[in-house]
Amino acid sequence: MLSFIQAGGFLMWPIILCSIIALGIAVERYWTLQYNRVVPEGLLHKTLSLRTPIEPQKLKALEKHSPLGKILAAGLQHSQSDIEVLSARVEDAGRHVVHDLEKYLSALGTIAAITPLLGLLGTVVGMIDVFSSIMLQGVGQAQALAGGIATALLTTAAGLMVAIPAMIVHRYFQRQIDTLSIALEQQATAFVEAMRLSRGKRSASLEAA
Repeated sequence: MLSFIQAGGFLMWPIILCSIIALGIAVERYWTLQYNRVVPEGLLHKTLSLRTPIEPQKLKALEKHSPLGKILAAGLQHSQSDIEVLSARVEDAGRHVVHDLEKYLSALGTIAAITPLLGLLGTVVGMIDVFSSIMLQGVGQAQALAGGIATALLTTAAGLMVAIPAMIVHRYFQRQIDTLSIALEQQATAFVEAMRLSRGKRSASLEAA
C-alpha cells in the first residue's frame, strides 16, 4: 500500500486526505440523518399534550431532543401569539433545521468534484516527467517508459476511487434530506393546525359560557 502511494507521487497525499474527510462526513451524516433521530415517533403527540405555559426547562429539553423538537419548541415559544405569527416562527425554525441537516454535504460534494481533478493533475505531472525522460534518454527503454506511464496513471485511478463513492453517498444523503424535510413539514403543519383547532375550541367554549 505504501509503495502504491509513493509511486503515485505527492498528489496522492491530498487524495488520501480527501478520502479520510469524506469517510468521516459519511459516518457522521449517516448517524445524524437517521429518520427516528430527526423525526422521533410520537413526539408531536407528546408535545401537544403538554400544559401551557411550558416551563423553560422543558422547552430547552424539547429543543435539544431532536430537529423536530427544535421546530416544535419554536412553536410553543409563540403559542400565545397570533396563528400567523406562530406559523411563521415554525416555518423559520424549519428552514434552520433543514440547513443544519445539510451540514457538511457541500464539503462532500466538493470532494467528489475535486478528487478526479487532483488525480488528473497527478497524471499530467507524471506524464511531464515521462516525456522529460524521453528527451534525455530517448525511447530505447520502452519498459521503463511504460512503467513511468503506469505510475503517472495511479493518481487518476486513486482520484476516481475516492470520487465515485463520495458522489454516491452525497446523492444518497441529499435524497434522505428531501425525505426528512417533507416529514418535518408535515409534522410542523399538523402542529400549527392542532394549535388552530385548540384555539377554535377555546373560543367556542368561551362564547357558550
